[in-house]
Amino acid sequence: MGNRGMEELIPLINKLQDAFSSIGQSCHLELPQIAVVGGQSAGKSSVLENFVGRDFLPRGSGIVTRRPLILQLVNSKAEYAEFLHCKGRKFVDFDEVRLEIEAETDRLTGSNKGISPVPINLRVYSPNVLNLTLIDLPGMTKVAVGDQPVDIEYQIRDMLLQFISKESCLILAVTPANSDLANSDALKISKEVDPQGLRTIGVITKLDLMDEGTDARDILENKLLPLRRGYIGVVNRSQKDIDGRKDIKAALAAERKFFLSHPAYRHLAERMGTPYLQKTLNQQLTNHIRDTLPALRSKLQSQLLSLEKEVDEYKNFKPDDPARKTKALLQMVQQFGVDFEKRIEGSGDQVDTLELSGGARINRIFHERFPFELVKMEFDEKELRREISYAIKNIHGVRTGLFTPDMAFEAIVKKQLIKLKEPCLKCIDLVIQELINTVRQCTLKLNSYPLLREETEKIVTTYIRERESKTKDQVMLLIDIELSYINTNHEDFIGFANAQQRSAAVNKKRAMPNQVIRRGWLTINISIMKGGSKDYWFILTAESLSWYKDEEVPSGTWWTPTPASSTRASET
Repeated sequence: MGNRGMEELIPLINKLQDAFSSIGQSCHLELPQIAVVGGQSAGKSSVLENFVGRDFLPRGSGIVTRRPLILQLVNSKAEYAEFLHCKGRKFVDFDEVRLEIEAETDRLTGSNKGISPVPINLRVYSPNVLNLTLIDLPGMTKVAVGDQPVDIEYQIRDMLLQFISKESCLILAVTPANSDLANSDALKISKEVDPQGLRTIGVITKLDLMDEGTDARDILENKLLPLRRGYIGVVNRSQKDIDGRKDIKAALAAERKFFLSHPAYRHLAERMGTPYLQKTLNQQLTNHIRDTLPALRSKLQSQLLSLEKEVDEYKNFKPDDPARKTKALLQMVQQFGVDFEKRIEGSGDQVDTLELSGGARINRIFHERFPFELVKMEFDEKELRREISYAIKNIHGVRTGLFTPDMAFEAIVKKQLIKLKEPCLKCIDLVIQELINTVRQCTLKLNSYPLLREETEKIVTTYIRERESKTKDQVMLLIDIELSYINTNHEDFIGFANAQQRSAAVNKKRAMPNQVIRRGWLTINISIMKGGSKDYWFILTAESLSWYKDEEVPSGTWWTPTPASSTRASET
């Protein structure tokens, strides 16, 4: 690059990454980096191994990369690897590097194909590499295998978004050429966080495995789904080459030959291949660090001043200072209030994925438990009819009543309304218990101060209990209000008019199957009838045949099998 200072940018960022990984946090700084995303069989591992010129990544079926791997490539005369978690140990055998990655992954995730967002930091020194840092992320999958959780797809997706959502992160989207680019998992998730394609670098693998007569020329020329940083094509070793331990140098030579000899890619040969990809990423990352450095420096200086100020305060710290005690107490109480509100409102930073808690449990009480208690209040129809009958008779006394008295109706309705009190009070008790449980959960952070925790729980619980009695009084008052006046004009009330309408609707519905099929004059010729054959007005329905002496005023109805009848006149 010609600028020694610029060449030191990537190693400087590497030191920051190692420092943050060592302390287990990022200090809220977004370091410029390149994250590698792609499907399980996209060829991510082969691309990274081609950079290093060694086989060092775990391989196999299913999810192989189960923790983010921060791969720091450093140009050096000597060739070896170092892990941040194995300080002082140099790995010269890259087969041992692979075994160490597998062991370190299993140490945190177990051997059941689980995943973890905690990264593994690997630094590779080699004369064959350019200064470059990449984060290899787990390949996207659709189906859980082995003992993996059923939501493994969403866990991986969330992990990827955790990295690539940051504006400081460039995205290396790896897509195989023998699949539809429009369905690329890598490009799809990249587009979610980088819709304009400003931070995404496309890598097309498996160009040599495309169907005969097809090519990826339009993609590599950035004509199809264009990206600002374009696409670069590479040809990796096949599984047969890997099993046969084909040398990576020979593979790179074969890749070069492929692009020079292929008619569709010949004119692009100088901008294709692993060496060009590595050189491009080195330049892109260096430029990206340079662009983000001013903001990064400003944020670092701001945090440094803040931390120095805090350290100075601790230098003069006096445990018995009343002002400091009061300040610490207020901060803890304030944090308790924030935690309690988040648990109830459901916006907490740490979401429980194993069971319902806080506001979610209260929501379930209101929308599942309480309605269930109401449904349990089933009315015995026979008992209700008996009560109505007794109420009407008792109100009439010795008199014989003609109409149903309102008092009887109100007595029965009020008796049913009173039954609502028990489930309502039970609902309040359940909610109060959940609130108290939430208070206990929120005071766990005060374990270092057992007396403060006990007193906080006592004060808040007492306040909740006071609210409990007032809440029950209000609910009972609401039910008493409903008991004091039965509003028969309410639209939900089935009064006489509504009852008539509903009864007519029911009767009409019942009568529908018996609709008239045909009507007219009918000559009945039955020998047992006096006078021989006679004419009658008939009505034929799906269920019966009726006939009458007169068309307008039916005076009699008989049932007869239709085969014994014959029609004489046309239907009306």
